[in-house]
Amino acid sequence: MAEANWYVVHTYSGYENKVKANIEKTIENRNLQDQILEVTVPMQDMVEMKNGSKKQVSKKMFPGYVLIHMIMNDDTWYVVRNTRGVTGFVGPGSKPVPLTEEEMKPLGINTPEIVFDLNMGDTVTVTSGVWENTVGVIKGINQNKQSVTINVDMFGRETPVEISFTEVKKM
Repeated sequence: MAEANWYVVHTYSGYENKVKANIEKTIENRNLQDQILEVTVPMQDMVEMKNGSKKQVSKKMFPGYVLIHMIMNDDTWYVVRNTRGVTGFVGPGSKPVPLTEEEMKPLGINTPEIVFDLNMGDTVTVTSGVWENTVGVIKGINQNKQSVTINVDMFGRETPVEISFTEVKKM
């Protein structure tokens, strides 16, 4: 059996959720659950300032696009391509190109959540990468990016550097 990959589908702007719902209904009607595994509209939580007050909102990361995890074959291609609101797959000509692991990483899809037990002000050592063996104090923690910000001494000046959770350990 072929391997399932993530594909990007271009839609009319503002139709992303409608396309998602239509594809999911078609999957159910045609019993394609084993071929089209997941349909998603990547969202990003943001804080907006309106009238002087902060408000938490979710915005589409890629307006006009829907991500689909599926096994590419004639049936699945036809179902997705002929869904109302879909203008086509992203790729040269009519040949869809699957996303690579590197392209999927920043989207936060299929990435395991790392449990991080450090706090602001903790002293850490960088275990790998360019800043290996550098000691710093945590100045910021970004759960979404799964990274910490530490200050390092560069040319006699404190400079903030963002480092992945997996590259630091507590001293």
